[in-house]
Amino acid sequence: MNVRRNNDHTFAVCAYGESPYLEACVKSLLHQTVKTNILIATSTPNQKIDRVAKKYHLPVLINTGETGITQDWNFAIKSSKTKYVTVAHQDDYYASTYVEEMLSKMERSEKPLIFFTDYAEIRGDDIVSVNKLLCIKRILLLPMVFRPLKGKKWAKRAVLALGSPICCPSVTFALENLPETIFMNHFRADEDWEAWERISRLDGDFLFSRKVLTLHRIHSASETTKIINDHKRTEEDLVMFRKFWPEWVARLLQRLYRNSEKSNAAGD
Repeated sequence: MNVRRNNDHTFAVCAYGESPYLEACVKSLLHQTVKTNILIATSTPNQKIDRVAKKYHLPVLINTGETGITQDWNFAIKSSKTKYVTVAHQDDYYASTYVEEMLSKMERSEKPLIFFTDYAEIRGDDIVSVNKLLCIKRILLLPMVFRPLKGKKWAKRAVLALGSPICCPSVTFALENLPETIFMNHFRADEDWEAWERISRLDGDFLFSRKVLTLHRIHSASETTKIINDHKRTEEDLVMFRKFWPEWVARLLQRLYRNSEKSNAAGD
């Protein structure tokens, strides 16, 4: 069987600590129907990361500068030398046709900004494809289903006005059309939503695949769960809603949105 290869894309695996899921993530990237580049970026080098890297012959790039969620993501992106980059989260899993679908949509766009997919959740040993939060996000993303709207600024902003339905691990960046620094470092919870909001103001396309090509793991040790439990996200949500709405609407949405976060708690 002939295996296709494309050198325009890199999976930059952002590894932190000693995740028990890192190897499974890497294996899902190696099993793509279209082979591309893979690297591991980390600010916490350790033997577990080294073992996985050596086993699969992957380079490890160490961030020796400022660290944190956004700093590590930006480092992973800048460590890549290709025009398309996916920051793969170490706990997550990618369907074998992710790259194939991404390249198909990127290459048909005159000016791509980001590509992203529908996703399911991994909760323990179960894959959850339908729950309240996932259904809400799919409804919010409906404008992106219609091809004429993919480059309309009002449509790109509309899908973000009630929250962030874009699954961060599913995103591939078309770097030649984006700012040099994609993630700002003053948020802890909504750093991805803020990035999508800034990118939505640019000329170019949001490319959405309705196929479930990313599996996002929800567990008690995840950063998402920790942030929800200390209520940090609630504060940042208000800042984000103010970018789209008058103050009274922003505060109302903040209260409503807080309820949806409860489904992110491990075990729900």
